[in-house]
Amino acid sequence: MICLSSVTMFILLGFSEYPHLLTSLFLVFLTIYTVTLMGNLGILVVIRTSLKLHTPMYFFLSHLSFLDICSSSVFTPKLLDILVVKDRVISFKGCMAQFFFGCTFVIIEMSMLAAMAYDRFVAVCNPLLYTVTVSPKLCCLLVPGTYTWGGMCSLTITCSLLELSYIIHHFGCEYSAIISASCSDTHFSQLMCFIISTLNEVCSFLIILTSYVFIDVTIIKMPSHWKTFSTSASHLTAISIFHRTILFLYCIPNPKTSWLTIKVTSVFYTIVIPILNPLTYSLRNKAVTNTFTRLVFSKPLCHST
Repeated sequence: MICLSSVTMFILLGFSEYPHLLTSLFLVFLTIYTVTLMGNLGILVVIRTSLKLHTPMYFFLSHLSFLDICSSSVFTPKLLDILVVKDRVISFKGCMAQFFFGCTFVIIEMSMLAAMAYDRFVAVCNPLLYTVTVSPKLCCLLVPGTYTWGGMCSLTITCSLLELSYIIHHFGCEYSAIISASCSDTHFSQLMCFIISTLNEVCSFLIILTSYVFIDVTIIKMPSHWKTFSTSASHLTAISIFHRTILFLYCIPNPKTSWLTIKVTSVFYTIVIPILNPLTYSLRNKAVTNTFTRLVFSKPLCHST
């Protein structure tokens, strides 16, 4: 590995070892990215324009949609770029910004999913106390708190990486790629990442698991519980995919894992998860779909002069 202390740019190898797949990958990722942007922007517009959806549940959903737009936009545009051009270069500042915001949005999404699980727990198990327990004040405290915590954790990890090789075996400046390209001692950075990732993962997952255990127990007691239970199961499926990916990449990294496996796993949480969330949380929601249908297909009233 050639290491320079004054590197100003990096070469992202991406999927260059599979030249026959580059065009197909570009079309697939472009389609997913476009649908992700349109779907999440649509959800933001629907929630914003409908007064009926100005509740804590949709407040969290709107922030999740915003997070999905941001997290998918951290890596995907550059990935699409390096799939079609031969110059696969990213500047040092661009790489560090990509790394920082990538880590930040992952940590924020962990906290956001936990907050949403708690919101559903109160709504299902204690509906009479819902408006009191999950108050607008609590929502306004939780959301900025998750953003601040995510930024602080990411800054701690980013500051420990100084000297890097100019070649990165990834399609973006993701943690595992940055660590492998680092020429300085990475033990502190790896330790901090392990502590921060594990702390966030354990706390978030325990809140989610506990909430959904109580939710499922309550749902089973309901007369028409199967439909509600299927919704809960779809939520858990999306959450489990996200958390398994984070566990694999950050909490229990294996140095023997191939770069192809790391890249494919990274695709899941940077590209696939942002398109799954609106499908799981919003498009299965009748209030959202009904409002969307009314906005799209309603005819404006014309007043004759």
